[in-house]
Amino acid sequence: MRRQAWYLVATLVIVIGTFLATVLSSATPVLGLDLQGGISVVLAPAGKATKETLDVAVNIIRNRVDSLGVAEPQISRTGSTIVVDLPGVKDRSKAQRLVGRTAELRFRPVLAELPPFHTGSAATTTTTAALNAASSSTTAAPGAATSTTAKGATTTAAPGSTTTTTVSPAALVPTTPIEQDTATATVVLPLRHVKGQPDIRLQLGPAKLTGKGVSSAKSSYNTTDGWGVDLQLTGSGLSAFNAMAAAQYSLPSPQNQVAIELDGVVQSAPKFNTSHFDNNGVRISGNFTQTEAGDLARLLRFGALPVQLKQLTSENVSPTLGKDQLRSGIAAGIIGLALVAAYMVFYYRLLGLVVWGGIAISGLALYTLVTYLGKSVNLTLSLAGVTGIIVSIGITVDSYVVYFERLKDEIRSGKTIRSSLDRGFQRAFRTILAADLVSLLSAGALYVLAVGSVRGFAFFLGLSTLLDLFVAYFFMHPVVSMLARRPHLLRGPFGIAAGLDVREAVA
Repeated sequence: MRRQAWYLVATLVIVIGTFLATVLSSATPVLGLDLQGGISVVLAPAGKATKETLDVAVNIIRNRVDSLGVAEPQISRTGSTIVVDLPGVKDRSKAQRLVGRTAELRFRPVLAELPPFHTGSAATTTTTAALNAASSSTTAAPGAATSTTAKGATTTAAPGSTTTTTVSPAALVPTTPIEQDTATATVVLPLRHVKGQPDIRLQLGPAKLTGKGVSSAKSSYNTTDGWGVDLQLTGSGLSAFNAMAAAQYSLPSPQNQVAIELDGVVQSAPKFNTSHFDNNGVRISGNFTQTEAGDLARLLRFGALPVQLKQLTSENVSPTLGKDQLRSGIAAGIIGLALVAAYMVFYYRLLGLVVWGGIAISGLALYTLVTYLGKSVNLTLSLAGVTGIIVSIGITVDSYVVYFERLKDEIRSGKTIRSSLDRGFQRAFRTILAADLVSLLSAGALYVLAVGSVRGFAFFLGLSTLLDLFVAYFFMHPVVSMLARRPHLLRGPFGIAAGLDVREAVA
């Protein structure tokens, strides 16, 4: 009895406490596209594309969406199509243009190195031609003439931006917006952020070579310069690359570097180590980790096979429509719940109130979990998820029915109500566990095999089923045990005995 009391108290404290903390923190579940509105875009490659290039395209689109500031975007690949759901996006036309824009790998000459943009300045017409670029601290990697040097991320920031009273002219030059980043333009783009390294930007000239000039790229390790990328170029690509090398090799740093740009970000900026490369290819090296070398090689291969994405469908989802659907779904759930609650009280009397309490505890715990998962792993609540939650109410009520009917069988065999509680629950819980496992297996199969909204339905159904097991063990049985040990709650037309079809209230 004491253990059951501890179970009940601990359950109530944990569930109600975490729920109140969630409400007081003003946190709410993250709503999906169909509930808060936004846009849904389906993209497909115009020609042949491999799984690897599509996966890279998904990552590029995800980076673009992050720059829009969209909360909880859903970007996934389904077969050969890419589905982009952007809930709550404000500038929908800009989002559609950005998502559907084809990425192009570009090799640009580096003109100057700039510090981060000084956002407090209103200057937008500063000329960068006369800027003092920082001197490079990069050293040439040893090896044959077919290698370049380390990434440009090892260079230092431009002088003049370290005081609090003077802003370097370089800091007044704005970064080029992605829609103005064309192959023929002179641009200012950020170098890919590296943890522990200062953020810098590079002024770049027009592209001299694109990903079409790349034949292949793979990461490899050797004892001379560690991890690096072996780049093979086509005939025309090698000619263009050699023209850049001849023009920039003898220039001071950073003008002797070539920027490898993809989607508005400089992925790497190695220094030319020779003025001419032969058919053996180009090696990009310098303090790379295995992961960094592999990532760069994958981007270069992607540039060799650019994915031309075409827009299959673009759907604007109205937030008003989503809210109307949510209200209708909640109203349907409340009506169904009220009917179930009324039937439980009519059939099981006082024990019907235990069902009410269990559903309430499950609801509070589910709200807290969905809110927490929304903030931690970007879980979104969609209409399909709401449907899964409503369906799970039937599973929850079934658990109580199984327990109460098992108590009836124990009492009919000659046992008292009190002596039937623990044995009846042990046998009932085995049945509840078996039934819930079937639901979990079905939900798991749906989640793994299905796509889109069906996965949301499966996830919330499975989550609610797990909560049912928790509430059945730590709430349902302790509450019934404590109520059944109160003699005044056993008797009467609304007592426990009446709900269990016991003619006499025998404790």
